[in-house]
Amino acid sequence: MAIDWDQFDIDVEQAAERSADATDEILASKVSSLTSMTDAEVKELLPLPADVKALGKLLKIVQSAESRNTKINQIVTNAEDFAGVVLTLTKKLI
Repeated sequence: MAIDWDQFDIDVEQAAERSADATDEILASKVSSLTSMTDAEVKELLPLPADVKALGKLLKIVQSAESRNTKINQIVTNAEDFAGVVLTLTKKLI
């Protein structure tokens, strides 16, 4: 099943705007639908909407049809935005 990344971006942006201090149910659900994490895990690991948005952006890059080098360049370009998410996810793996 192909993912409509444009619609995903719109949904994430709308959900992020609705949430003030914590990740709301819709935003967590959107991200969990693309990962092996549950909604509760997303909310626990990434309580800030900005972190969930960064994860969505990172997932979009990773799942794109671009070449590996292009993906790496995009990740490097956005490294500061992704740093907190990468640290959180890496801690979960350890």
